[in-house]
Amino acid sequence: MIESTALDVPPPAAAIADTLAPLDSIVVTEKLLGRAPRPRDHETENCALTALVQALADSPRSILQTLADKVLAVLQAHSAGLSLVTKDETRFYWAAIAGAWRPHVGGGTPRHSSPCGDVLQRNAPILFSHWERRYPYLSAAVPLAEEGLLVPFHVHGKAVGTIWAIAHDARRRFDAEDLRLLESMGRFASAAYQAVESIDRLESEAAAREHAEMGLHELTRGLAAQVHARTQELRRSETFLAEAQRLSRIGSFSWRVATDEITWSAELYRIFALDPGIPPTPAMIRARVHPDDVASLQDTLARARVAAMDLQSEARLRMPDGSVKYLHLTARGSRNAHGSLEYIGVVQDMTERRVSEEALAGARSELARAARLATVAELSAAIAHEVNQPLGAVAANGAACHRWLSSDPPNLERAKLSAERMVRDATCACAVVNRVRALFKHSAPDSIPMNLNESIEAARQLMLDEAAGHGVSIETHLERDLPLIGGDRLQIQQVMVNLIRNGVEAMQDTAEAPKLLSIRSKREGSGRVRVEVRDRGAGLQNPDMAFRPFFTTKKTGMGMGLAVSRSIIEAHQGRLWVTRNEERGATFSFTLPALAAAPQ
Repeated sequence: MIESTALDVPPPAAAIADTLAPLDSIVVTEKLLGRAPRPRDHETENCALTALVQALADSPRSILQTLADKVLAVLQAHSAGLSLVTKDETRFYWAAIAGAWRPHVGGGTPRHSSPCGDVLQRNAPILFSHWERRYPYLSAAVPLAEEGLLVPFHVHGKAVGTIWAIAHDARRRFDAEDLRLLESMGRFASAAYQAVESIDRLESEAAAREHAEMGLHELTRGLAAQVHARTQELRRSETFLAEAQRLSRIGSFSWRVATDEITWSAELYRIFALDPGIPPTPAMIRARVHPDDVASLQDTLARARVAAMDLQSEARLRMPDGSVKYLHLTARGSRNAHGSLEYIGVVQDMTERRVSEEALAGARSELARAARLATVAELSAAIAHEVNQPLGAVAANGAACHRWLSSDPPNLERAKLSAERMVRDATCACAVVNRVRALFKHSAPDSIPMNLNESIEAARQLMLDEAAGHGVSIETHLERDLPLIGGDRLQIQQVMVNLIRNGVEAMQDTAEAPKLLSIRSKREGSGRVRVEVRDRGAGLQNPDMAFRPFFTTKKTGMGMGLAVSRSIIEAHQGRLWVTRNEERGATFSFTLPALAAAPQ
């Protein structure tokens, strides 16, 4: 355990213990689980794990502070740190702190009257809110904490401390994604703690060895034992590093470009499912890479051989059993003392995460499809109800009219009244049908002057997160001083959202990079403006069928998006069509008439 130093906050006085807020009044963990999680930032998370693995290998004594720094960055917190139980298990020692609370490093809290103590007591993560109401001594730790998220970590089954993140501003709220990240960092903290503990033992043994060297005889007798002990400790450190790589599914490697000499960690052999006794070669790696990714990999390696650079790449492996793995590579090139080019990097197995994300996306898609079908059913029932009422009245009045005319003598006045009611109810039924047709044809849109570029940009902002989730980037080339158009702003924005989503979904299964969606606006002759949405997907086999209602080439979807988009554009006196690109993908274009007013 870590020895305690002078703490900067005392425990609360026993005399006022009864006036403190109860624990449940400051624990808000259920709110954390109920908040919508923020999108995952895989690049930042991978970079943080890579830096931690490198720090654990190069400078284990600084790993705790490095860990606090990475928690602060990955969780976007205001303060972050680690609390370790002291050797006598009476207090927590603040071993590393990053952010606003950095000046408090070296302080601590009591073991049995503190947030850290309550977390270890429950042996579960806890989200606190304004903990100074229960622990008044934390009022001295400024700035005060709006929220504090704490996770316990263990070594050999024994709780030894907590890892935590703090928000000092009410605008920052932790969610389930923050909890997942902090728990992942907690597992790494366990390995880091063991590494630091091992180094402390090694230093103690070194001091004892120096004292023993006063006698030559003692030096001779103790040398073999000390060397053995040091070897054992080094093996333990290597074991800790290997375990950290296994837990995070990250393998490390080095590559000497001139000789193609490659060195792998044990985890990388495990990822590639290769025999650790066989030195890896570029040919062995290519044999594992998915055939569709070989060309991209060779292009990356060719560029890496020319000059030292930073590499970021994704690739798939096709395993002997036919399964596919998804990998993310990060590497940095440099020149050694002899001027030779070398690379050091890491490879992370992203398969489990990719499968989970695809399953989640599939579930959301099925839910959306079910919601659309339910909407259609509800709409159909509503239309039937609206039309049945006047039609039922027409039938009833028709029967009455027949009855009055069949009377002896005929009651012409009553028959005339029934006929008038039949005309009235039939007119009502026609009005219902016309309203429904206007709804689906978007007839007579509200026409107001509008800037088409603003609608394009609004739709792009709406679709940025969905596009990023599929690895697609959206770029725009919008002509300045574009003439104004007349139309319904929301309907035009709906068309742009439909076309952008169509392009993103067309590229979601392609392995080629980059996945780029291009949007362009420009003037066109005869007083019109033109918009083009170009993707690099698989393209359309039959473009003429694309705008037919209920026609779709997707596994999910009702095939109404393009049909509705065309009806909106045509209602605005425009035209919407699609063409195949020369290389790959398709381009959806539409034109709209410009207003005679000056451009804006």
